Amino acid sequence: MRSPALNTSPNCVPDAAGDATIQQKGPVEILSVKVEGLPPKTDFDFFVIQQPNGPFGMSWYQGDIDTDENGKGHGRFIGRFSIETFVVAPGSVDAPLTFEDPPNPSVSPNPKTGPIQMYHLGLWFNSPADAVNAGCPAGHTPFNGEHDAGPQVLNTSNFPNLQGPLINVGQ
Repeated sequence: MRSPALNTSPNCVPDAAGDATIQQKGPVEILSVKVEGLPPKTDFDFFVIQQPNGPFGMSWYQGDIDTDENGKGHGRFIGRFSIETFVVAPGSVDAPLTFEDPPNPSVSPNPKTGPIQMYHLGLWFNSPADAVNAGCPAGHTPFNGEHDAGPQVLNTSNFPNLQGPLINVGQ
């Protein structure tokens, strides 16, 4: 659904919508995401997230979804998208500082954390400029490969915070 964070900007992608389907294939799942009502020929970044709305919790970059001339896009991702989707860091280790420039530089070392299940999905504008061009707030978020994305556009907040759609896969 359209991110509730955009409710203060009613002209910002008012018709944005998405649909995700998951097909189990042995030890992995195929996640197909279709989006529409977005700006044409625009890049977006897709994430698996702990919570659908800010501050989002743990998150991982899954891939890009780019829209066509009609504002529609599709992504197909293969991985674990089920009740077993989690992130863990048994210990703190050094990490590469690939992107050192603000507003969201890489950090090192990583924080130690036990297993954290992540069952929600979110889509972000790849750049703050694309967001502004679509009548949306700019904002700089870390949700792209260079850590300089725009605001979230779509998420799975139609599910409760701790019960995102991935929890229902593989039960």
